[in-house]
Amino acid sequence: MNTIIRTDGLTKHYGRVHALDGLDLSVDEGQVHGFLGPNGAGKSTTIRILLGLARKTGGSATVFGQDPWHDAVQIHRRVAYVPGDVSVWPNLSGGEAIDFLARLRGARTKDTAYRTERERLTTAFQFDPRKKGRAYSKGNRQKVALIAAFAVPADLYILDEPTSGLDPLMEVVFRDEVQRIRRGGATVLLSSHILSEVELLCDRVSIIRAGRIVESGTLQELRHLTRTEVSFEAADASALAGIPGAHDGTLDDGRARFTVDSDDIPSVLPVLAQRSVAGLRIEPPSLEELFLRHYGDDLAALRAAEDAGSTGGGTRASRRAAIKES
Repeated sequence: MNTIIRTDGLTKHYGRVHALDGLDLSVDEGQVHGFLGPNGAGKSTTIRILLGLARKTGGSATVFGQDPWHDAVQIHRRVAYVPGDVSVWPNLSGGEAIDFLARLRGARTKDTAYRTERERLTTAFQFDPRKKGRAYSKGNRQKVALIAAFAVPADLYILDEPTSGLDPLMEVVFRDEVQRIRRGGATVLLSSHILSEVELLCDRVSIIRAGRIVESGTLQELRHLTRTEVSFEAADASALAGIPGAHDGTLDDGRARFTVDSDDIPSVLPVLAQRSVAGLRIEPPSLEELFLRHYGDDLAALRAAEDAGSTGGGTRASRRAAIKES
């Protein structure tokens, strides 16, 4: 399988700030690859380097085997890009802006095939292309970029928080379009902090923290790194006794619950079968749980700082320092 995007030891420094600090990322052809992390983790900086909009400080980055800084023109002919905060020309209509963006990518906007596809997308996204850009809300500006990207076929789609400003119905339309281009053989790098979106769409996920990839793999592979929750109907806590590898056992509303290392599930099931448990449920770890495995300490530090602030403890600067040190 061809590797479409590859970075090795990629760094980007802004003075003393290390936005990227040895990032290793690999995206194979035909994948929808989730690029997951909170704001400030380095996602957008990585994308700017991949698009040739920023120059790396060190390491290497290639797109289609080419250097994005020196070969940006050739790369952009094969790439569709949607940013998370779209600006449009105030005096152009939405339709004119879409056509202009499409022409920049080589589309013949008078061709019937393009016009048909643009019409299909404007209907699907419930978008009025007749209004001027200055009249559009954030969500409608986002639709301009999405329609322009999906209306013209590309080998690689780089989507940076693409559903920002969209309502839930339009998010469903977006997911349908990503599935369509994947079936057509395109590669997608989807940068997002919306865990449910990544979980529904992506073949592989890379989690970025402080400018480095801390986990990468399929959801199934990553789930082996944490525990699965098991529950069944029970009258009292004694039902949890003697289950091999069980952790965090509790009894709540007539159900016994415990967690077990995902790799140990096959050894636990025969024990439960011997006990003839009823109402058995096995819930693999969600992407949110995998994410919090790396960012849970940040959340705890933030809550502690907020608690200190609400009780008057510490200055704003000291609370920020506590979060940073975590």
